[in-house]
Amino acid sequence: MTNKPVLMQGNEACVEGAIVAGMRFYAGYPITPSTEIAEIAAEKLPKVGGKFIQMEDEIASMGAVIGASLAGLKSMTATSGPGFSLKQENIGYACLTEVPCVIVDVQRGGPSTGLPTLPAQGDVMQARWGTHGDHPIIVLSPSYVREVFDMTVRAFNLSEKYRTPVILLMDEVIGHMREKVILPDPSTVEVINRKKPDLSKITKYNPYEDVDGDGIPPMVNFGEGIPYHVTGLIHDVYGAPSTNPEVTFKLISRLMKKIENNLDDIIDYEKLYTEDAETVVISFGSTARSVARAVKLLRNDNVKIGALRLKTIWPFPKKAIDELPDSVKNIIVAEMNYGQIIETVEATSRGKFNVIGLNKFNGELISPDEVIDKVREVLNNA
Repeated sequence: MTNKPVLMQGNEACVEGAIVAGMRFYAGYPITPSTEIAEIAAEKLPKVGGKFIQMEDEIASMGAVIGASLAGLKSMTATSGPGFSLKQENIGYACLTEVPCVIVDVQRGGPSTGLPTLPAQGDVMQARWGTHGDHPIIVLSPSYVREVFDMTVRAFNLSEKYRTPVILLMDEVIGHMREKVILPDPSTVEVINRKKPDLSKITKYNPYEDVDGDGIPPMVNFGEGIPYHVTGLIHDVYGAPSTNPEVTFKLISRLMKKIENNLDDIIDYEKLYTEDAETVVISFGSTARSVARAVKLLRNDNVKIGALRLKTIWPFPKKAIDELPDSVKNIIVAEMNYGQIIETVEATSRGKFNVIGLNKFNGELISPDEVIDKVREVLNNA
């Protein structure tokens, strides 16, 4: 795995990253275009002492991942649009019970069964709002195969650090494409494990007590001799169900603030030629590859254009919008859907920019030429 160039698929890089991050349990149900993740995990996990299980459906897969994580194993599942929908109730359960886990969604065309073998980016809002109730979520989006490896590691690290589910939102292009990559020596990769109390000093354990004041309670694994209660009901610091308004307020507020107070650690994005840009194209995932090419070609024609690539989609990187220079007049939001993140961009812009969508939802990639055409259209209409 070290210093040797290999031709690697995005889905394969996901498994490699997960294992380096410490994944030792995978539960899933095969679904295009994520199936290779399950296949490769089934082959590789037993070799490192891990467990793989194919569940009877997507709902059970998410439940098994939660159970394994509670028992102390770093756990992951992978799916695509329809399966992602089925996982939502249990994702909400993991959010409320603060169970670390990673959910990979390799997006395909939809809705319903849709376009199983073709790319899309139509799960952006489902990733944020798929479950009911108020809760935070962390969603990462890679654009390159090597980045899949790195972001999978980061997904596990963020999940363990903040006791929360993390979604790796890929798309069919990134999942299935092959690129030359050089993976790092595993010993050089930063791996974060969940915060645990000193078991030798515990006289009373409250699984949801913010003992350190950072909003993240230390976590004891099931089977370590300290019983505690886990429930999807609103609960107090002891884990007991409660309908007390004050308990509810404190719990939901803590869940939100443990993410809101750490945005600089969680949010990541990449700027390209934005310093003097008059138009900026915002994108993520595979679309960002076409945008980068288009921006470089337009720059060669002396068009003052830049790009903003969202590596973290949720929490939304409002800071990245605020940092855009005063020279920017137009923002083009390029995404393979009917327009899912554009309203968030508009709200964040607060009327400062002219925000235009470049949307494609027919199962085809947004090409560099289409980005160039849209930029020229916007500039001609200015």
